Amino acid sequence: MSGSSVTRTVVASAAALAATAVGLWTGIGEGSAHAAGAVPSPDHVVVVVMENHAYSQVIGSSSAPYINSLKSGGASLTQSYAETHPSQPNYYALFSGSTQGVTDDSCVDPGFSSDPNLASEVIDAGRTWASYNESLPSEGSTTCSSGKYAQKHNPWFGFDNVPTSSAKTFAQFPTDYSTLPQMSFVTPNLCSDMHDCSVSSGDTWIKNNLGAYASWAKTHNSLLVITFDEDNRLSGNRIPTVLYGQPVAAGSSSSTTYNHYDLLRTLEDSQGLTSHAGNAADAEDISGIWAS
Repeated sequence: MSGSSVTRTVVASAAALAATAVGLWTGIGEGSAHAAGAVPSPDHVVVVVMENHAYSQVIGSSSAPYINSLKSGGASLTQSYAETHPSQPNYYALFSGSTQGVTDDSCVDPGFSSDPNLASEVIDAGRTWASYNESLPSEGSTTCSSGKYAQKHNPWFGFDNVPTSSAKTFAQFPTDYSTLPQMSFVTPNLCSDMHDCSVSSGDTWIKNNLGAYASWAKTHNSLLVITFDEDNRLSGNRIPTVLYGQPVAAGSSSSTTYNHYDLLRTLEDSQGLTSHAGNAADAEDISGIWAS
């Protein structure tokens, strides 16, 4: 663990002890008790990962009015960072707490790793998981690429402990949001995620495809997380990360430095998991943005 990670862990531990001394608060939803500042327990979490844009290209940009409206009504992490370049290693970092030795965007052999990851941990805990992948040819398809679909943005296929059947097409994203899994990821295709197309096109895609869920989440103890795999290689890998939903304090922000491992740990803890994959074990929960 780096010196900064040790410092952050010590500070976080001290804060947790202080919060415990003050007392407990009852989280939104079914009366779940949390230490003050702890991660809430949403009924549903949807994470959407966009592509290759720096914080300043999205946050405050007139090209992303919808994402910025979610920021205003939810929370923004102003010092959120990716791990590396190019895209694929970042997806593995966010999903499993490790880049898994992946260093480029080449297609992987399906099921090449047996390491713990967010999906396997959720499933092992008896909870529900799925991914929804735009332009995936069919449910569970492990194809390398197809039109605007790219396997490199779908790290779940790299693990033999995640059923391929849990990889759905985006057409299977439910309209009755109460039927969503407790934890799910959404992967737009290469145009919708801003990789091949504009910030504006990606912003509109989120509004058109996830806007109704976001509105529903605001009144149904659920959470939408929008983050990016990496920046444009020009901003120190600082990326936009926005959280929205009933558990989030509207208009809040955090200037604490967070990375993909911190987000992974926060997602794990939102599920009440007792294990943490890879570097998430030494990471810090996102704090300072939750409604109390």
